[in-house]
Amino acid sequence: VQLQASGGGLVQAGGPLRLSCAASGRPFSSYTMAWFRQTPGKEREFVAVSWSASNTYYADSVKGRFTISRDNAKNTVYLQMDSLKPEDTAIYYCAAPRSSGRVGVREYDYNYWGQGTQVTVSS
Repeated sequence: VQLQASGGGLVQAGGPLRLSCAASGRPFSSYTMAWFRQTPGKEREFVAVSWSASNTYYADSVKGRFTISRDNAKNTVYLQMDSLKPEDTAIYYCAAPRSSGRVGVREYDYNYWGQGTQVTVSS
């Protein structure tokens, strides 16, 4: 399984940004997909998960501002980030588990990781 994340960049506070993660190597629709983020000196933290197109869950810090979605036909998961804050600055990673079905939101629940894409929010 390979995950390719893209879409990061520099944005002003309050602005939007959309990340994409293209998956390859196995059928996409029956697998959980998630986004995590990491800042220097801190552990990777959960951001959002898509257990299916209609079943999603978010970290409290991004709830109401970020939206995870997936296009199963394109094997791609997205993270739409609105009302960005400087504290959202991080490297964002998409992740997928080895097993199909519903998995948790801990880093150890995921076996495959994208290469990370930098998001920088200026104040």
